[in-house]
Amino acid sequence: MLAAAQRLRRSTDFAAAVRGGRRAGRGAVVVHLTLPTRAEPGAQASPKPARDAGAEQTSAPTRAGFVVSKAVGPAVVRNRVRRRLRHLVRERLADLPPGSTLVVRALPAAADASYPRLGADLDAAIAAARSPRGRRSR
Repeated sequence: MLAAAQRLRRSTDFAAAVRGGRRAGRGAVVVHLTLPTRAEPGAQASPKPARDAGAEQTSAPTRAGFVVSKAVGPAVVRNRVRRRLRHLVRERLADLPPGSTLVVRALPAAADASYPRLGADLDAAIAAARSPRGRRSR
């Protein structure tokens, strides 16, 4: 189980992660990853004292949320997929930078996917979302 500080619960948090983050889909999952913004070392973004701003940035936990729609299956199947994804994400949260927000959306194929397959899809999606985006040629 994820700690309460690591879970996304409000719809505004989900919306911010989905709208502002990088999206990558692999296999049975789609990942929306929002990485924390890095300020320049000498610049100060707000008029607050430096010790307050630094304390907020270092204490921000990495948070995760899950979206498993009715298209995945009945309630029993959705809950099984959500439990599997929650367990997989818990192992991977430490690899993300502090202050990151991760939303994992299960596709209908996740209902039939095995645990190792969900793990491989999740790893590939997170790696794709973390890599810098290049320009696509048309």
